[in-house]
Amino acid sequence: MKSQAMATYTELLEVLGEAARVTLDESRGITSPDDVGEGLRNISHVLQSALYAHQESDPERPVFTRIVSPTRSFTGDNPDAVYFEAPVAGGLDYIVRGNLAGAAYTSFTMEAGALDGRYATATAGIINDTNFDVDPDGWYEIRLGGPPAERNWLAVPAEGGRVTSRHYFEWPDPAAASQTLHVPLSIEATPPAGPPSRWGDESVAAALQRVINHVKGKTLDAPRPAAVRAPFVSSTPNQFPAPVKPGNMAFAAFDAAYSLAPYAIGPDQALVISGRWPTCRFANVCLWNRFSQMYNYTRRSVSRNRANTTLLADGSFRMVLAHQDPGLPNWLDTEGRLSGTIFWRYFLPEGDIATPQADLVDFSSLT
Repeated sequence: MKSQAMATYTELLEVLGEAARVTLDESRGITSPDDVGEGLRNISHVLQSALYAHQESDPERPVFTRIVSPTRSFTGDNPDAVYFEAPVAGGLDYIVRGNLAGAAYTSFTMEAGALDGRYATATAGIINDTNFDVDPDGWYEIRLGGPPAERNWLAVPAEGGRVTSRHYFEWPDPAAASQTLHVPLSIEATPPAGPPSRWGDESVAAALQRVINHVKGKTLDAPRPAAVRAPFVSSTPNQFPAPVKPGNMAFAAFDAAYSLAPYAIGPDQALVISGRWPTCRFANVCLWNRFSQMYNYTRRSVSRNRANTTLLADGSFRMVLAHQDPGLPNWLDTEGRLSGTIFWRYFLPEGDIATPQADLVDFSSLT
């Protein structure tokens, strides 16, 4: 008996094995069992995302699913944000309803090329909470597709794609770690589609193919970090580039400025980072591992925003990246990692943004 679903399932198992063999190789800087373990955790989180959000996605009957969480971390997640995504098809109209839920910034981004679980190729458009009407209780309604409008509307690419929502909270504690935060959000095609056909060999095979597409897009087909060429990305450890907006780069926001750099500090060293938060809607800094996964933000101090940064008398800040608590304000905990990534985000910035400056010092010299 030939089964298309079984053949696709077998291919998925092969892709997972290939992803591990290719991406967790010494040529990729994987040199220890801990590196392998962390890499396998990343692949399993990508698989979790594929099964959760893409296996049974249906642009005719879409549902918003949460992209990342403390136990599903990939592609540069953020402890101060909650993200959702839903599939959309060209030629269909949608109604999105939601509530700000106290977020400092809310937006919806249309991801082009993100079909059938595939990695997005570009950002096709964005609407944030300055472009849609919100009632006194925080409720809003947005149209996706259909006739253009100046407000409360976002175009859907002709080929379809995915819509990503961003909900940023500047709280003293990470919003993404909250077990009680609820962001009301729904999406519905108009007119609503009828019931889908029952699951069978062909439809299950198509669903598993979406899982394969997602896993491959974020592992085997993903650009290697050294190949990423963006003005906000530095290849020099401990040296931040000037924050800039990313343009139409996939999974980025038109209205944010970014700055990213690797860090490298010895066992007895620390990195002292000085800077100034700009005038903007939201700003934070966070730490990622080599696989663009957040450090443990549920139990460690691995990020800072304006609500939990202690400022100096002149309004600037001094942060300390170190392997142990220096007993000073604004500690960023490396989890004992000698290297990693530091990423800054600034949403709806006004005026110039001061580039953070970093100085490598002996931990014993900190005062």
